[in-house]
Amino acid sequence: MNVTALSEIERARFNMVEQQIRPWEVLDARVLQALFEVQRERYVPAPMQGMAFSDVELPLVINSVDTRESMLTPKVEARLAQELQLKPTDCVLEIGTGSGYQAALLAKLAQQVTSIEVDSRLAAFALQNLQRNQVGNVKVETGDAHAGWGTTEYDAILLTGSVPVVPDALKYQLRIGGRLVVVVGQNPVMTACRITRNSAASFDTVALFDTVIKPLRGATVPQFKF
Repeated sequence: MNVTALSEIERARFNMVEQQIRPWEVLDARVLQALFEVQRERYVPAPMQGMAFSDVELPLVINSVDTRESMLTPKVEARLAQELQLKPTDCVLEIGTGSGYQAALLAKLAQQVTSIEVDSRLAAFALQNLQRNQVGNVKVETGDAHAGWGTTEYDAILLTGSVPVVPDALKYQLRIGGRLVVVVGQNPVMTACRITRNSAASFDTVALFDTVIKPLRGATVPQFKF
């Protein structure tokens, strides 16, 4: 790629991928292509668009209202997408739609994405972003899905917020061979994990990387009694 021939915004996108995302072990060719094709700046709240490619979480302030949610850093978004190991025929459940950007990335890699957002303002913002960018294979629904959503089984499930423990209900929404990627723990110690359903009642868990992200809204810390 001739970087010098790129526009300023495409050069910024290229630098985001090469300087932030590749060093974070995101090397899957399909994921890297999706990062170039999905225009992240078009999912960022207007006042923050100048920081669309920065290595920071961006607050989701919608029409001057602080939702108290954030876009994850580009490298975390990319790594989560890669760790789902998506195939073009996969159906995906995303819990925590946010701006819609992560859903748009997943939509490039899978057949269908159902994304659930508990905050109706964010759900509307994400839907607007997805429609404006002509992403036709993402369905946005409003509700609390931290402990599961309906009875459909999925090839892959992604939680975009952390949970103290993984709800069993989510694990059982995986098809056999399906993968759940989730950040587990409490600040300051959290680990991204991939849980694979091997049979009706058996699961494998692999620790992927350490990170710290905001808790998923609705997820609560278990209360232990002694």
